[in-house]
Amino acid sequence: MKETQIWDVRDFTTTLESYPKLDEIIETYQQGGLVVLPTETVYGLGADARNSQAIQSIYQAKGRPSDNPLIVHIYETEQLEAFVSDITPSTIKLMEAFWPGPITFILPVKHGYLSDKVTGGLDTVAVRMPSHPIARTLLKVLNMPIAAPSANLSGRPSPTTFEHVYHDLNGRVDGIIHSTQSEAGLESTVLDCTSFPFKIARPGTITRSMLNEILPNSVDESAVTLTEKPIAPGMKYKHYAPETPLKMIQHIAGPIRQNAHEDWSEVAFIVPKSLQKFIPSSAHIITLSEDTTDVSNANRNLYDTLHQLDKLSNINMAYIYGYPDSNETEALNNRMLKAVNHQIIKDEL
Repeated sequence: MKETQIWDVRDFTTTLESYPKLDEIIETYQQGGLVVLPTETVYGLGADARNSQAIQSIYQAKGRPSDNPLIVHIYETEQLEAFVSDITPSTIKLMEAFWPGPITFILPVKHGYLSDKVTGGLDTVAVRMPSHPIARTLLKVLNMPIAAPSANLSGRPSPTTFEHVYHDLNGRVDGIIHSTQSEAGLESTVLDCTSFPFKIARPGTITRSMLNEILPNSVDESAVTLTEKPIAPGMKYKHYAPETPLKMIQHIAGPIRQNAHEDWSEVAFIVPKSLQKFIPSSAHIITLSEDTTDVSNANRNLYDTLHQLDKLSNINMAYIYGYPDSNETEALNNRMLKAVNHQIIKDEL
């Protein structure tokens, strides 16, 4: 078991360059170590994307299948020249509109610079430029591409707070950068730019309509599908699932039937505040957002509520409210469906 160093940077969010122990963080990365860093989406488990041994350590720490590709994080677009073979003008236009930010572009890889383990054996690479000030400064001073999947055990809910990371990875990684809760709360949108029209390989908070607004008719309207060989993180394997059995309930318009469960004290509901009046009084309630239209807070809080769920004692069943389908809720419902393993209750309990 490793001794995991904790670097608390909460007082240095916008001034990381003056953090007294910044040199320790840099040196750990340079020596092939694993360091968890905060981003605006979720916390990421980072390592030098050029170092195959370090990348293998990421897979081992997470218990992650090695054919599941990793996202490479950069500070500036000039870094792409070293490992991307071609970028179309349309892709550049979207990069200029949304970077830094929560979107990842799948691009044709130029072999020989990055570790082949980063791409999961594919001829493409997924790249992102995060907007979180800690990640931005760190990537600038490191001046190296950092591969960073979500900093959790594979299959578990993604981490949006330091506490989530510490629970899953303390003793498995070299260090954790302790910052505040991730603002977006869901992993980045992943856009496959290797053919046109582009395809969304994983939905996120940057939506199809936002992309098409910048570049009309540039994004395929087809829904995200599972593929035998994943081209983006989160496409193939079980993800985001709590240990507590969980189902999605799509319709709550009145009081839950009291006889639907023998003992409601053993049941938890993850629902918007506006629907809590319909939940049996003895059930445990976790608030996801204010109401059914408050999607941004539902995004931000989703993984935290799943982590909270597993901390509850004597809960043997849980339900989570599935928000009405829309362009805005595509990413949220995508993560929920995976968390519940597509177990959906379409009528009321």
